[in-house]
Amino acid sequence: MADQAVRERLDALIRESGQGYAALSRLLGRNPAYIQQYIKRGVPRSLGESERTRLAQHFGVPEHFLGAPARMDGGVPEPSGKSVAIPWLDPDNGSLPRAPRTSLAFDHATAMRLCAGHIDRLGALIVDSDAMFPTLSTGDRIIIEMDQRRGLKDGIYVIRADNVLLVKRLSVHPITGRVAILSDNAAYPSFSDCDPELIAVVGRVRWIGRQL
Repeated sequence: MADQAVRERLDALIRESGQGYAALSRLLGRNPAYIQQYIKRGVPRSLGESERTRLAQHFGVPEHFLGAPARMDGGVPEPSGKSVAIPWLDPDNGSLPRAPRTSLAFDHATAMRLCAGHIDRLGALIVDSDAMFPTLSTGDRIIIEMDQRRGLKDGIYVIRADNVLLVKRLSVHPITGRVAILSDNAAYPSFSDCDPELIAVVGRVRWIGRQL
């Protein structure tokens, strides 16, 4: 795997976890600037084997996700054509079922990129409203990265209101941190200046699929 791709993947893992470069450097027993220099400047060019193992264990990802060669983590890198099963969310409460009966088969490599390696965070849902038309239509399949309350950013999310799942666009005010809940379809209501702590966020929409 190209060194730049590894650096980008590690950077995504750090951002999603809310940890800083210095904290990860200390985890490896390095000076506080070590990880930042590795990601931003490419110094060192590659992670050491023990460092890669430690980081993979810390983030719960396979070592080949961080550049390990074949069989370094007890197997071979996942082929790009392999699929993973992403469970359908419970439409009543947005939770992931403990023992899903059905799931959405999805390309493994793409799924890894959607969630920075944490595939168990992904859930699938079928859109059942045209409130987000033309961005989303009834019947569209979407993949959601669960538990995205930390570091809420502008984007399309699944939220829960009165035991109903809604797909909405969230816009965060850069100064106050208050959130606007928006419908792309003007026929549906939008709500401005909402307290983010009162929004039941199920997850952020990372992928959309539809039949033409």
